[in-house]
Amino acid sequence: MKRQLLITLVCLFTFAGASASALAATSTKNAVKTPTAAAMPSSPAAGLIPLGVTVIEMQGVVTGWSAKKDLFGKTVQNEKKEQLGKIDDIIISPNKSVSFAIIGVGGFLGIMDRLVAIPMTQLKVQSGQLVLTGATKANLTAMPPFVYAH
Repeated sequence: MKRQLLITLVCLFTFAGASASALAATSTKNAVKTPTAAAMPSSPAAGLIPLGVTVIEMQGVVTGWSAKKDLFGKTVQNEKKEQLGKIDDIIISPNKSVSFAIIGVGGFLGIMDRLVAIPMTQLKVQSGQLVLTGATKANLTAMPPFVYAH
């Protein structure tokens, strides 16, 4: 009986050892090699750099304006509550430092609007309304028109 138990244990350990060494050999052969700095592409590929926004950036995102919900088609008025026009588009500069509201002014029921560019920093929200302080319809229509480059 002891002899049979001893043979069983020897076979078990032998089989386990052989399986482990075979697995190790297969793993080494199929292992993914980490590229060295010299082998890395000059421009980062997806997966090599973090995508999305950081937690700190997300705080700015959720407290910012939504172009779709808060800006497009919304009326812009001055501090005297005179309607100046509606936001037609938002333009973001290539370096993302300044964005502009494209406001349609001077038309009738949205027809023949003259588009003008106003820096977003000049728009304020007061009592749920977009306000452009110091502006009148006359001085907005006197501004150079905004024309899309393409």
